[in-house]
Amino acid sequence: MIDRLASLYPQHLATVRERADKALALTGHDHLLIAAGLPPRKFLDDQDYPFVASPHFRHWLPLTDAPGSWIVHTPGQRPRLVFLQPRDYWHVVPEAPSGYWVEHFDIAVVRTVEEAVAQLPGAQTRRAVIAPDQPALAGIEAGHPQDVLDILHWHRSYKTPYELALMREASRIGARAHRAAEQAFRAGASELGIHQAYLAAAGAIDAELPYASIVALNQHGAVLHYTHFDHVAPDYHRSFLIDAGANACGYASDITRTYAGRGEDQFQSLIDSVEAAQLSFAAKVRAGQSYPELHIHAHHVLAGVLREHGFIRMEPESAVATGVTAAFFPHGLGHPIGLQVHDVAGFQQGERGGSIPRPAGHPYLRMTRTLEPGMVVTIEPGLYFIDMLLAELRERPVAKDIDWERVELFKPYGGIRIEDDVACTGGEPENLTRDAFAQA
Repeated sequence: MIDRLASLYPQHLATVRERADKALALTGHDHLLIAAGLPPRKFLDDQDYPFVASPHFRHWLPLTDAPGSWIVHTPGQRPRLVFLQPRDYWHVVPEAPSGYWVEHFDIAVVRTVEEAVAQLPGAQTRRAVIAPDQPALAGIEAGHPQDVLDILHWHRSYKTPYELALMREASRIGARAHRAAEQAFRAGASELGIHQAYLAAAGAIDAELPYASIVALNQHGAVLHYTHFDHVAPDYHRSFLIDAGANACGYASDITRTYAGRGEDQFQSLIDSVEAAQLSFAAKVRAGQSYPELHIHAHHVLAGVLREHGFIRMEPESAVATGVTAAFFPHGLGHPIGLQVHDVAGFQQGERGGSIPRPAGHPYLRMTRTLEPGMVVTIEPGLYFIDMLLAELRERPVAKDIDWERVELFKPYGGIRIEDDVACTGGEPENLTRDAFAQA
């Protein structure tokens, strides 16, 4: 893997530099300054939250543990890394930079945040600064010039071969950990126990995951962002929904699976139907496909699933038009993914900004662009039995076309979500998640 990354990295860095050159030229700047950032301080405390390096910083180099460090890019010059390696006996000090990427940077090692800032082009220069607004960085304008960000974010939508290699690795780690989580579920573990099995298989602690894991047993699967972790296992493992990812040098995977307990044949049949639909949506991740149109298509297909399994008596078109499907599938089909789980520019109209609105009636869709080669998106349809939304549905005229006894029968299972990370190519889509599970 290291040899593969080493061979791909030079072209990746060249691409990132070209994009930065363009952003600076179009916006009238001479330098791009990117901060790794610092760990945020807990309120009224002397402890910090876990450090997460800025995605802009991680885009340039695979250095995730570099608080207080900076990248300086000036067109026509080698990029500089100002690396903070403090004198500190209270904490583990970041190791000196090493690896396949260091030969491509001029590196200055400093001991304090102030020394790092002093290494940067001065405020009198035309510098574009991408940095958090933190007290320790006083004197550094943290305005994130929007015109620069628009250009950088737009081009970050298109992953380089190096980035795709890291995303495949993140998917492999995630798939391995998902396998371990399923085994823990089958063995009767608690939500906390399942999560601990996931972490062990991923070789990570919570702070190293790209997002807080969702580990939901039984009716908890109806809570879209359930992160509670019951410490005691339920008496009966009826169903299991897990939404959890992994990191590879700052690149994320985002994977969701739903499982039925032993003997739960009706729920397993519903899972199978949602999975068949999900695979059909993933197969449509092709150049020229409108993502909002794919989302609307998903609603029609899932309406057919609801009808097939006896939850509704209306035609799919009517179920979508009246908002019935939105009560069972209330979120978006997916989102861009990369350096951030919900990656940037999902709504962006063009290189210089602008926004493409969501289709009416779908407020939670996280992407409105047309798919192009190099983009990676998640495909994550779901069907849920959410008390609040079902109660609202009962009060509407369309309630007469819903089999409420069957809905009640399925409420103890919570819900179903199945999610893959899929890369758009010039031809067949590449399903990073399914490929990773085939290797796990």
